[in-house]
Amino acid sequence: MQLKIKKIGIRTGGPLISLIHEKTAQLMDLHDGDRIDIKYDHKVTTAIIDIAYSEKIIKPGQLGLFVDITNKLKIKNNNRVTVTVSNKPKSLKYIKKKLDGKKLTAREIDCIVKDIAENKLTDIELTYFVSACYTSIMDFKETVALTKSMISNGDVLKLKRHPVIDKHCVGGVAGNRTTMIVVPIIAAAGLTIPKTSSRSITSPAGTADTMEVLCDVSLPLERMKSIVHKHNGCLTWGGAINLAPADDKIIKVEHPLSIDARSQLLASILAKKGSVSATHILVDIPIGKGAKIEDKKVALDLKNDFETIGKHLNMKIKAIISDGSQPIGNGHGPALEARDVMWLLKGDPKGPLDLREKSLYMAGLIIEMAGKAKKGKGRKIAEEILDSGKAYKKMTEIIRAQGENTPLEKIRVGRLQKDVFAKKSGKISHIDNKTISKIARIAGAPRSVGAGLYLYYHVGDRVKKGDKLYTIYSESKDKMKFALGITEKDTGITIR
Repeated sequence: MQLKIKKIGIRTGGPLISLIHEKTAQLMDLHDGDRIDIKYDHKVTTAIIDIAYSEKIIKPGQLGLFVDITNKLKIKNNNRVTVTVSNKPKSLKYIKKKLDGKKLTAREIDCIVKDIAENKLTDIELTYFVSACYTSIMDFKETVALTKSMISNGDVLKLKRHPVIDKHCVGGVAGNRTTMIVVPIIAAAGLTIPKTSSRSITSPAGTADTMEVLCDVSLPLERMKSIVHKHNGCLTWGGAINLAPADDKIIKVEHPLSIDARSQLLASILAKKGSVSATHILVDIPIGKGAKIEDKKVALDLKNDFETIGKHLNMKIKAIISDGSQPIGNGHGPALEARDVMWLLKGDPKGPLDLREKSLYMAGLIIEMAGKAKKGKGRKIAEEILDSGKAYKKMTEIIRAQGENTPLEKIRVGRLQKDVFAKKSGKISHIDNKTISKIARIAGAPRSVGAGLYLYYHVGDRVKKGDKLYTIYSESKDKMKFALGITEKDTGITIR
């Protein structure tokens, strides 16, 4: 059937959606959620249909196309297209197979991942796949196949260098900005580290959010490659480029129920590393009360999985188990964390010591993994690079190459500031990651880059009644009020 195009100025950012009138749907025997093939100028794409019941939205004989499709087909209003009923994706049969608890072959997994990457599945269909992998956990062979498929169904940053370094933290610790210290140290050591990072989902800031305070992080692949060749490293947002795109879509549907199947966690992390051609990877697994992983046995199993699967992907992976029982650093929120990082790199006394120590430990291990130092000697090299100012110089090079936004001295924090005080004297026995993150986010982080929370004490420190525990920063009176309301019930800090 020939239909006339009506452009709809909405971007779904996910499945390709088209809109038809109820009368047109009846003529073609189509129902909500069915698929159609749209042919225009020798190009064909498949879209899911929604049905309109009012001619104010779409008229009979018209086909409403969202921005994702009009950009893809390079189509204009009133152009005519040929529309035919499309078969359901073959991958749905394999998703059902996994729902039935059966094992999938590498070919079947690749079919599913390809359809995810090409936006051929609805969020509901994708959720079924995620749920199936959560209830019928993928075995070792399936996980390796899923990782390889995620890499192959996206762009790959190809670098004619060896080794290529990467690092990752499985998350759950507020303020854990080690990446922004480790990358310039490793790059200054002469090693290649093309770091793509994520934005925040549940924390006050992700690495990409924090780095964006300082410079542009949404870089095209070729510019990223050029910066890495010139400066040995970069710190960019992975969502701006087409690296392992199926992973981003899977994460999106996992988030509402916090579904985090181990097989998908492993594949997700390693696919992103494979997509930047990483050969040597350090994985940080923080554990402790209030962290994402609280059980040491779970952490040890995950460590073993990372290192074993890495061998089958020709990656040298070292996984470490670290203390995740309290936030790291003082600032929690994009601007506050960026300030912490730059103070530390510059050698300012205000730089947080716990962030320094963990970053040096990790950078030292990477230097040893890459063969630049003997076992036990890497930290000394990392410390020399940091203390000499070489890491700060490298960071400023990377910031300028990516497009500087804000120099250190001009970083602005929230104009509204309220202090939270200790209600009794004693020793701090616990600082809860989740509560600190919640308060900082309610204050406006990470959307409001200056919002968040600044800690003055850590576990083990002694405080007196009335001492300032932390300062909350916000740009909104209402958000500040809500954040303070949380602290009245629970400050997140336990004093014994």
